[in-house]
Amino acid sequence: MKKDVVIVGAGPAGIFTALEMIKNNSKKSILIVEKGAPVEKRSCPKSKTQKCVNCKPYCHITTGFSGAGAFSDGKLSLSYEVGGDLPQLIGEDVAQEYINYTDKIYLDFGADEHVEGIGNTDEVRQIRKRAIQAGLKLVDCPIRHLGTEKAQQLYYEIEKYLLDNGVEIIFGYECSNIILENGVCKGVIIQKGDDVKTVSADASVIATGRRGADWLEKICAEHSIAHQPGTVDIGVRVEVRSEIMEKVNEVLYESKLIGHPAPFKNKVRTFCQNPGGFVSQENYDNDLAVVNGHSFKELKSENTNLAILCSHNFSEPFNEPIAYAQKIGELTNMLGAGRILVQRFGDILDGKRTWQKELSESNLKPTLPDAVAGDITAAMPYRAMINIINFIKAVDNVVPGFASYETLLYSPELKFYSNRIKMDEHLNTNVKGLHCLGDSSGWTRGLMMASVMGVIMGRELA
Repeated sequence: MKKDVVIVGAGPAGIFTALEMIKNNSKKSILIVEKGAPVEKRSCPKSKTQKCVNCKPYCHITTGFSGAGAFSDGKLSLSYEVGGDLPQLIGEDVAQEYINYTDKIYLDFGADEHVEGIGNTDEVRQIRKRAIQAGLKLVDCPIRHLGTEKAQQLYYEIEKYLLDNGVEIIFGYECSNIILENGVCKGVIIQKGDDVKTVSADASVIATGRRGADWLEKICAEHSIAHQPGTVDIGVRVEVRSEIMEKVNEVLYESKLIGHPAPFKNKVRTFCQNPGGFVSQENYDNDLAVVNGHSFKELKSENTNLAILCSHNFSEPFNEPIAYAQKIGELTNMLGAGRILVQRFGDILDGKRTWQKELSESNLKPTLPDAVAGDITAAMPYRAMINIINFIKAVDNVVPGFASYETLLYSPELKFYSNRIKMDEHLNTNVKGLHCLGDSSGWTRGLMMASVMGVIMGRELA
């Protein structure tokens, strides 16, 4: 198979690469290779079974057209301060211009015009004041909330647009390797079971998302693609009654708080806040079960959930952050018999496990019905656990009641980011003809910045 451009991964970075090429009237032939299913065929059976059935050969929540993030909560962060380190590569002002441009594309395809977290200046000032007093930084980022169910329709419209404009999309195939000749990338090898295909291309774009971080790390090592050890985020998904978060939800929708709690001073942050949302389970290819959160436009729960993530960086002698996080996840899964563990914050402070009967008697009812009550501290590293506990106590000064006895902590919440691929501002790697985008590149985190990286790539390739 011969194409001008082959894109591996139909998440936001890959999608917007093709989309921007079309918008720039490119006549180049484009192929997108996606391991999962078309967006209209992505469906999690848990809504009927009430428990994760560990779908094979992949989890429909994390894999398929539109990627993992779009199928969870579907939030677009509209500030360059949120979403990774791409602004370091292209400049903050340029990054914001690209965000504004990309946001208009989302609006053209049906995104809600309402933006959360703008206005309410006096209320935001009061929240920031409490954050400063607690030793935290508040990043008040405007949010365009697509909603899990609305995002599916929006990306379906984009999928149809790409197909109608000549983009070929192959579903059910995954990339096994890239093709190098004399130090130049000449395409990729894809396969579905025993069916192996070679795709020759002048430009190969790898945009495999967090799901592909481990695979891309191996590809970098095998082919001497310049990179440096990246960051891995280890943490928990916290759930409280929405009454606790009422003011923050109303004023900011998503309160992005960052701290460096004593004694270790690691960066700890909140991420992916879901007012009225639902805690969810995702499964990776190696049967690793991780926790996440969904937020719908219409369907609402009585709770708010968010992630608290502790960033870990390694250099020497150990520099395998993804493997480190996976081991933590595997140990936690072992304690939960393959399911997500949940524990009350008060029980953690008391040094005891949580029992199912105690959960059933609490004011706060878990929105992940098949989570197993237990002891997450038996698997969480001491450093990460102390960081999380002290951060929760600090957040309690900003949001009174956040550190209540009944507050629920689900584990493991893990965010894998590839070792950061070294590239220039035109997104060229040290291997000619090879480009790495989105969360798999180590430069972005989240829907908007990954989409922006795709727009940049699309203009470069058009």
